[in-house]
Amino acid sequence: MTEAILLVGGKGTRLRPLTVHTPKPMVPAAGVPFLTHQLARARAAGVEHIVLATSYLAEVFEPYFGDGSSLGLHIEYVTEDEPLGTGGAIRNVASRLRSAPDDPVLIFNGDILTGLDIPALVATHRSSGADVSLHLTRVTDPRAYGLVPTDASGRVQAFLEKPQTPEEIVTDQINAGAYVFRRSVIDSIPAGRPVSVERETFPDLLASGAHLQGMVDSTYWLDLGTPQAFVRGSADLVLGRAPSPAVPGRCGDRLVLPTASVAPDAKLTGGTVVGSGASVGEGARISGSTILADAVVEPGAVITDSLVGARARVGARSVLTGAVVGDGAVVGPDNELRAGVRVWCDARIPGASLRFSSDQ
Repeated sequence: MTEAILLVGGKGTRLRPLTVHTPKPMVPAAGVPFLTHQLARARAAGVEHIVLATSYLAEVFEPYFGDGSSLGLHIEYVTEDEPLGTGGAIRNVASRLRSAPDDPVLIFNGDILTGLDIPALVATHRSSGADVSLHLTRVTDPRAYGLVPTDASGRVQAFLEKPQTPEEIVTDQINAGAYVFRRSVIDSIPAGRPVSVERETFPDLLASGAHLQGMVDSTYWLDLGTPQAFVRGSADLVLGRAPSPAVPGRCGDRLVLPTASVAPDAKLTGGTVVGSGASVGEGARISGSTILADAVVEPGAVITDSLVGARARVGARSVLTGAVVGDGAVVGPDNELRAGVRVWCDARIPGASLRFSSDQ
């Protein structure tokens, strides 16, 4: 297995304002675009040729990654003129694949952070003789996901979309967003129209008698679809809880990129990242958060589980907990932002204007 398709065309609407100017896979996690971690893990698993299926802000990807040679890869780019869904995107790039009809092709979504053992998934695919093999993971509350029950041998029995009642929860196994397809199956997906692999391709294959194999791998897995999850994923990469060969530094409590400036008495903990050109002032305390490039955190600010966008500014003594500050926004001094608040790009919040608690 030396080829892969990476689905990176989504708009990332749940991540806004992080994705107003940046496609979701290019938002920095642990100091580099999240996509870098996925590409590096694919390369470590033996992948040599990757096709990126792009759509939203497609022009951003190639200037950054080029032909992929810096990562030891050959990368090609295919852009959808109209959104085609997961299955349609896979079919849309099929002409760029070099694999023979029976060869395995790795496919994964551009918003999943996982410790999946990719070679083990490929080995399962080969040994079972499957047409498609799926990475499955177990979750405590599966109601927000598609359930994938399997038999004792791991063969998929059904695809059950987002159960609504306790009786519908027949398994805790969910589709984790990474697959190995037999190349000929990719060519069988209808071309030129939107197709969902989850709602159309997989159920249709199952109904036709195709062999779909599930492999449960419950190592680290996180859907980075929300700002809170994205911040957590970045921190877990820095802390070493999530594996990636692309983290630009040693794992630990903090990652400060070159050209960033951090005051000697500032405290950075919990996997905090301070991006290139950013500055953190005296007495600031930042935990489990991401401060993107050229942002400014003024003295005495307290930031927890939050993301501060590129070129944004957090004023002195302001407190952020579970907040997102968009690119170029300014939060004046002595504000308190909590509970998932999102400050839009280039917004201006005057000093001492917002609080979630008494000012005493």
